[in-house]
Amino acid sequence: MTRREFIATTTLATGFTLAVQPIAESIIATDPTGLIAGAVNIPVKDGEIPAYRAQPATGKNFPIVLVIQEIFGVHQHIQDVCRRFAKLGYVAIAPELFARQGDVSQLDSIDEIRQVVAKVPDAQVLSDLDATINWAVKSSNGNSDKLAITGFCWGGRITWLYSAHNPQVKAGVAWYGRLVGNTSELTPKHPVDVASKLKVPVLGLYGGQDTGIPLDTVEQMREQLKASRSQSEILVYPDAPHAFFADYRPSYREVDAKDGWKRLQAWFKQHGV
Repeated sequence: MTRREFIATTTLATGFTLAVQPIAESIIATDPTGLIAGAVNIPVKDGEIPAYRAQPATGKNFPIVLVIQEIFGVHQHIQDVCRRFAKLGYVAIAPELFARQGDVSQLDSIDEIRQVVAKVPDAQVLSDLDATINWAVKSSNGNSDKLAITGFCWGGRITWLYSAHNPQVKAGVAWYGRLVGNTSELTPKHPVDVASKLKVPVLGLYGGQDTGIPLDTVEQMREQLKASRSQSEILVYPDAPHAFFADYRPSYREVDAKDGWKRLQAWFKQHGV
């Protein structure tokens, strides 16, 4: 299939990605009452990609939040996060950013998922997010003057990169996204590479016990942010592991997750979203 021939070949997950089974009892389920919530298709340069959209059932001119998936795709947890934002008055959209490369929700091995995700170009992701904002304005009563972004793990890294890519973003919150890495044709830059020129205020929320994101890389990012005018900040929860917000996984830490969620809301409001 060529890019010209591409149309959405995957649909959104109707539950949790197979690789994250079994599901922890701490799972949060947000009632969709009073919301418009469900799957939509986002027109992109080479076709369409699926996305999950949630917003209040009444009203208009909603602030927009881009919700960026973990490595596990736009499965039930990410969809629920969108509903949580909608309950707060936002239109929240999570585009399936791996759609061209494969449906990770049907893979039961983290190694298989990583092979799919490794084929996703950053340039494609940034372009798809641009298209998602356009759709939110035209089709979902979104206000592009009040634009925010948040993402988890893989999506945390993208939150930093998209905030550097699009200065229209008013605020970002990156949850334990990787900050450094090897460059390649598909991933030419990492958050530490764009930090010094960042203009958008981003709040980074990281775990002190995260074995995949060493604290020395967090300190590297902090040092680079000092040169920017973005007023970005990084907060480390000393006892939290990776994915401490993921209420469907054993890594969930309720106290830290709730604190981070409150800080996210305050951060958005502080910066006009």
